[in-house]
Amino acid sequence: MKYTIIGLLALSLFGCSLSVPQPPIAKQTKNLFDNDSDGVINQRDHCPKTPIDAVVDNNGCPTYIDSSEENKIHVLFANDSSVIFENYRNNIKNMSTFLAKYPKTHIELKGYASPVGNTAYNVALSKRRASVIRQALINEGVTPARIKTVGFGDSDPVKASDIEESNTLSRRVVAQVVGSQGNVVKEWTVYTVREN
Repeated sequence: MKYTIIGLLALSLFGCSLSVPQPPIAKQTKNLFDNDSDGVINQRDHCPKTPIDAVVDNNGCPTYIDSSEENKIHVLFANDSSVIFENYRNNIKNMSTFLAKYPKTHIELKGYASPVGNTAYNVALSKRRASVIRQALINEGVTPARIKTVGFGDSDPVKASDIEESNTLSRRVVAQVVGSQGNVVKEWTVYTVREN
């Protein structure tokens, strides 16, 4: 009986293989990495360079909201003059900064004159005034191709309480530019810092 148990044990040990076969290696055929860390794997990511804190859809694309702002130029001139007063230089500098922020925008400078004197002369004067502002913007770094000038002469005088005030306010160059851009909607995390 003793030999039978030992024999059965020996037979069971030698009859069974002691080596276990290696499991098959799975071959990865898809890119499962997430290079931009937006939670969408590269294989499905349609927007591979998403900003870190952006809210993304199932395709890995950020959500945008449109925002816009406007800036204006309003420069007055002395009678029969196209010389820019020093106190308007900041207005011109602010416009150049605005145009730099929105590089796809263009500006149309509209020059005017007061209804004093010859109409043809006033048209030429209003064009000179617009051209002077154009040159000031170019000097501030704005690309010339983004600036258009128009001279309206004395065709649109400003209404005021008396003729003298109307003439003073009519000698002007004006422009209004609207800049818009899409801003990425950002998600809040414990690491988010509030902007002031």
